Amino acid sequence: MSEENAKNQQSVSAYYSQTEEEVFKELETKPEGLSDAEAQRRLSEYGPNELEGEPEKGMFAMILDQLKDMLVIILIIAAAVSIVLGEVLDGSIILAIVVLNTFLGVYQENKASNALKALKEMASPQVKARRNGKVVELASSQIVPGDIVLLEAGDYVPADLRLIEANNLKIEEAALTGESLPIDKNAKVLLDEDASLGDRINSGFMGTVVTYGRGTGIVTQTGMHTQMGNIAGLLNQSPVESTPLQKKLDQLGKVLGFICLGVVILIFGLGLYRGMDFFEIFMTAIALAVAAIPEGLTVVVTVVLAMGMQRMVKVHSIVKRLSAVETLGSTTVICSDKTGTLTQNKMTIEKTYFAGQTYDVTGSGYSAKGELLSEDGQAVSGDHIQLLVQGAILCNDASFDSEAETILGDPTEGAMVVLGYKLGMDKEKWDNDFTRIDELPFDSDRKLMSTVHKHTAEHALMFTKGAPDELLKRCVNVQTANGIEPLTDEKREVILKTNEGFAQDALRVIAVAYKELPAENFQVEEEGLTFVGLVGMIDPPREEAKDAIDTCKKAGIQVKMITGDHRITAQAIGEKLGIASDTGTIEGSQINGMSDEELQEAVKTTNVFARVSPEHKVRLVQAVKRNGDIVAMTGDGVNDAPSLKNADIGIAMGITGTDVSKEAADMILTDDNFASIVMAVSEGRTIYANIRKVVGFLLSCNIGEILVIFIAMLFNMPIPLAATQLLAINLITDAFPAFALGMEKAEDDVMDKAPRNPSEPVVNKMMGVAVSIQSVFLALGALASYLVGYHAQAPLSTIFAGNVDPIAHAEAMTCCFFTLVLGELMRAYSSRSETVSIFKMKLFENSYLNKCVLASLVFMIAAIYVPFLNPVFSTVPLTASELVFAFLLAFLPVVGGEVAKKVRF
Repeated sequence: MSEENAKNQQSVSAYYSQTEEEVFKELETKPEGLSDAEAQRRLSEYGPNELEGEPEKGMFAMILDQLKDMLVIILIIAAAVSIVLGEVLDGSIILAIVVLNTFLGVYQENKASNALKALKEMASPQVKARRNGKVVELASSQIVPGDIVLLEAGDYVPADLRLIEANNLKIEEAALTGESLPIDKNAKVLLDEDASLGDRINSGFMGTVVTYGRGTGIVTQTGMHTQMGNIAGLLNQSPVESTPLQKKLDQLGKVLGFICLGVVILIFGLGLYRGMDFFEIFMTAIALAVAAIPEGLTVVVTVVLAMGMQRMVKVHSIVKRLSAVETLGSTTVICSDKTGTLTQNKMTIEKTYFAGQTYDVTGSGYSAKGELLSEDGQAVSGDHIQLLVQGAILCNDASFDSEAETILGDPTEGAMVVLGYKLGMDKEKWDNDFTRIDELPFDSDRKLMSTVHKHTAEHALMFTKGAPDELLKRCVNVQTANGIEPLTDEKREVILKTNEGFAQDALRVIAVAYKELPAENFQVEEEGLTFVGLVGMIDPPREEAKDAIDTCKKAGIQVKMITGDHRITAQAIGEKLGIASDTGTIEGSQINGMSDEELQEAVKTTNVFARVSPEHKVRLVQAVKRNGDIVAMTGDGVNDAPSLKNADIGIAMGITGTDVSKEAADMILTDDNFASIVMAVSEGRTIYANIRKVVGFLLSCNIGEILVIFIAMLFNMPIPLAATQLLAINLITDAFPAFALGMEKAEDDVMDKAPRNPSEPVVNKMMGVAVSIQSVFLALGALASYLVGYHAQAPLSTIFAGNVDPIAHAEAMTCCFFTLVLGELMRAYSSRSETVSIFKMKLFENSYLNKCVLASLVFMIAAIYVPFLNPVFSTVPLTASELVFAFLLAFLPVVGGEVAKKVRF
């Protein structure tokens, strides 16, 4: 079967008019799903389950994009003019530089494209499907016709499906049909072949959203053969636009370009006025124009952003859009869910009450490590509360894997099983010794669960657990240190006060009771029970969350906890994490009574919000934004999508999050951990700081090169740099170190500063002054090197008398070239921080920069001391003394960089 014929087969049948058996037969599949081998074969035939977007740019197109640049065109024209005028060598050098520049541009663009493609694949929705009779998770692109797909609320439908099961299933199909309400699905109906799309209630369609219930379906069409594929032109993602930062830098480049071109024209005019050789001044002006304009800045920034996004993956954060990286760096408020993000999402028993005594339990999460502590803090044996633990783990359907530290079953019951393991009571052993012979399952009306276990030949034991107030109503006795005693009102009051105390500590409290039954012919009645004790549990805060919140405080970032939990629980967790404020906790019912203006004021001082709905989350985000803050918001449910969209940074949970929340978000946490948000903010700040370093370095170098030529011409000096030297400096010495600066690690104080103002320009007042100082020092160092080099061969008076010695001029140009290259390379090390002195840094920590500097130094030495390169770059070998002077003057730009760091406003 040819690939084309195979693909065409996807669009033949109206599966919605066929029975399940007919669909299984036609698609050659079965309820347990396809085998891996068959699925792979179909994938190769039908292709990936993807909509066709904009075609990827080929290598030739990328090369053409590079050659369309205005400055590249100017260079090509300059090369052609040079060759026509007989300067073949100069023209060839310019063409070689154009080729090399094009190669570097294509390489960087391709690297950024590959990085973004990899991130897109990591963020692609996952699908639950049956393969080989087992439920597995697959990337949606791997789904093929005949796959059996499982759906639940929050999932995107990955392809077109014929439903075979639909349990209260509702699917939002507005993207296809325009129907505003979710559609109730029915897998059992058969439809006419001419049934309209909106009436196909036994089908699911690619790109629609499950809003309620569960379902199972057979994949009938994938990719461009789906209904969504038919209107793929409407759904294809728009071409990736430049981020706000890239647009700012592009605009900056244009402004600088016009300024620099004006200076270049002025220099060209001065040269003609002085009667300089037309070709020399023309080539110098062209080279200076190319050197002056940071045309590669946007490309470098794109690569830095893309590489930064890849680094964020290492801190468990998948950032889906480049613009989100910029926004992360200026985040001022993080609104976080509680469960699983600030807490471990692992219920843990912290207190127990048995026979009139309260005991603390150590250990956290699903770890079997922990011990029982008496009221005076002494470790005691689990035998002290054995009956309580026995009842808690026998009247229990959860299981615990102590090696993997995972539970299977209800988290509340799992916490009790873990307690047993901490105290040396293995549930599996107890279940074998006390076989369950009957039970009353938990019921939300009774709020109780009971199980009956074989005990002796004559007796069975019934254990009951549940809500303390409900259980106490059914108890007539109480277990004490002296044995079983009647449950008096006084004893009942003590138990209720203990329960209240546990609840005030935000613990969820479960009571345990028991009674003896005859071994046979018994009735399971939850009456006449003996009260045993209480266990109090909580979902504890993540250990790393407290440190992360402390980091946020230092960084000037507010943390607000927004949860659907009870007020007491929310307040207690907020206090443990250090985010609870003096104004206490605001509940959703209070938000309902607030105007937008009142809520805007309330969010300034309140950090804990309890019993909130998705609608409340949207209002809270909008209130925070109206205060001028940049807000990041977490969410995992279908109904969280509006608040994620409203936030400046929407953050979805990668583990518990639905496909809808992940699609709506700008960032996905692969570990659902609040600390990862803070690390991502730190990474975002680092990326922005590195981009500023790149900008500052390139501007100071480019402006410094302009000043070298401009000052020389103002003082009637010869042009101290050849055109090929300027072009080589721009390509080799500036570009490579600039890229390496973008790879700089985070500075130690990156999270000790207040968030940046997102409206502030990249080149703010501080950077403008710093660039000016550094440029002047760079130019002075290069010009001084020229004069020293010239003076070594001829009197300086000959320069200003217009009688330039050609040998001395060649020496001087080489000295200037050496100082300028070395000065810029050393300036790159100083540029690793805008505030920290080069003498306080770990100087060679940036391995990328070390390699780039080494390569540039090799190039410079070769240009000076390799004989056949001397005429190419207008250089001559320097003597030892000239090298020493040129080397010492190269420190002047470093001095300028250090001076600039001390200037503050």
